[in-house]
Amino acid sequence: MSTSKGLIKWHEFVKTRNTSNLDEFIDDNAVLYSPVVWTPVEGKFMVTMYLMAAAKIIANDHFKYVREVVDKENAILEFATEIDGITVEGVDMVTFTDEGKLKEIKVMIRPLKAVNIVHQKMGEYLEKMKG
Repeated sequence: MSTSKGLIKWHEFVKTRNTSNLDEFIDDNAVLYSPVVWTPVEGKFMVTMYLMAAAKIIANDHFKYVREVVDKENAILEFATEIDGITVEGVDMVTFTDEGKLKEIKVMIRPLKAVNIVHQKMGEYLEKMKG
């Protein structure tokens, strides 16, 4: 697996919040495990929708990674951000394909009020996207 190649692309996405390259970056069979949805989000289209929302809601101007643990196959990235005055702490557990595409991401968030605000804001954003 090529964690380093994928991680470079991931950090660029989070830093710039540029969603225009997500189609090239996300594997066709990607899976996202959300902190607020029990069922895995499967496939490039749906994972792209969730990451577009996360780029606006979670990866805002307050967002920063505070710790990174990486091996050949996985990256575990601890983050902190703020949404509507609520401190959000979380972890992105990411796996990439050999080509450096996003294969799987599992997001964990704490505390409960942070989970609640992420759930509310992501839901509102995704509803707008449905139009």
